[in-house]
Amino acid sequence: MARIRAERVAEQMKKEVADIVRHDLRDPRVGFATITRVEISNDLQYAKVYVSVLGDEDSKRHTLEALRKALGYIRGEVSRRLRLRLAPEITFRLDESGEYSAHIEDVLRKLKAEADTGAGLQNPSGGADSVKEE
Repeated sequence: MARIRAERVAEQMKKEVADIVRHDLRDPRVGFATITRVEISNDLQYAKVYVSVLGDEDSKRHTLEALRKALGYIRGEVSRRLRLRLAPEITFRLDESGEYSAHIEDVLRKLKAEADTGAGLQNPSGGADSVKEE
């Protein structure tokens, strides 16, 4: 039963943190950040907030620094908005799953292109291009 409540709180926390980052933070270092998911402990004491940032490594680092600097404000706002007795200890983590899936898609696209161009180089018999001696 506690896990179901933790999942509901995590989903609501994801929405609230995204709203806070989008509307309330005025730090210019926060770039194009998206809150992708929140994992929260069963006792609602600890929360890992996963953030996806569009840009290079430098902009990702600056965004995480800005979020960590605003951690006290975010934690207080989340506690107030969700009406939690104790504000969970929040840690921000960089979520690179989107970049990883884009990399996998790129690799698959290249393999398909190589397979398409390589199909025309084979003999009609399907074997390798070699000369048979009789």
